[in-house]
Amino acid sequence: MPSYSRLKSVLKAAFRGSRESVATGLRPVTATLDRPEGRRRYLIAVPARPGPGKRALVVVLHGAFLSAEQVLGLAFPPSPLSLWLDIAEREQLVVVAPDAGKGGWNDCFASAARVARKNDVAFIEAVIDRAIAEHEVDPQRVYLIGMSRGGHMAYRLAIEIPHRLAAFSTVLANMPPPGRARMPVVALPVLVFGATADPLMPYHGGKYLYVLGFLDRVSSIEESVKVWRELAGLPDMPDASYPIEREAGGKTSVTCSMWGQAPDGLQVGLYRIERGGHVEPSRRKRYPWFITALVGAQNADIEVAEAAWEFFRHKRAGLPANR
Repeated sequence: MPSYSRLKSVLKAAFRGSRESVATGLRPVTATLDRPEGRRRYLIAVPARPGPGKRALVVVLHGAFLSAEQVLGLAFPPSPLSLWLDIAEREQLVVVAPDAGKGGWNDCFASAARVARKNDVAFIEAVIDRAIAEHEVDPQRVYLIGMSRGGHMAYRLAIEIPHRLAAFSTVLANMPPPGRARMPVVALPVLVFGATADPLMPYHGGKYLYVLGFLDRVSSIEESVKVWRELAGLPDMPDASYPIEREAGGKTSVTCSMWGQAPDGLQVGLYRIERGGHVEPSRRKRYPWFITALVGAQNADIEVAEAAWEFFRHKRAGLPANR
């Protein structure tokens, strides 16, 4: 019979999920900015040791009903995107997680009237400006990643301030259908993660009846990728497409497709997660069973933050037209 301490640890793991990490002690601190809509807050993590030069900046955007603390692992349930803190210490990056605050993000679906009351693009751009001014951030190496509604916010930022970004990534977030919102006019490198069994963001587009008024009708994930691929002048067929090695016994699988051959060039990528749900893929940060029972299976074949960093690391703002 297991000891009481062993039983306690098993129950704790079942309800909290796995939080295994090799974090080196880099912890975010709270910062604020006064904006027209009021005081806004965000978390920022800066490596303690001096870097060899200017640092890259990664902006991490949380999902609906969540927070900056959740996406950086300080609140339940800790997101796999919190592994950006490990990457930041290892690679000498600055990481910021803006907080949407009351009402959530005014993302790519938001009306002009709503944006006038709380302009999240202007807030996040001000966070970027402060990081550049105060933390030796290279303005040519600003990267952006958003999960779910944070991904919708990432699309809006990529459409409205593409000149501030070197590349961006969306995790389980589809673009609006044509005519529903502004479409991009400036090409950017983008990495998209989509799951075919996502119960909230339909991989094939549209809208599930049971989400009622909470979510809007969306384009498919592959149509979302196509918008950016065509804008970049990339061909219909990917330059590379390959399956990711599967975890033994895993219920999901992943195929990576990449348009554009140069890691420092104008690439568009798609990680298609077969049978995956509305949950960030991760080997090391596992959500508890009762969350995946609601939102679907969590893939363990890829580490979402590491895959995004591998895509980001060589890219700089102001890329020339596709080579």
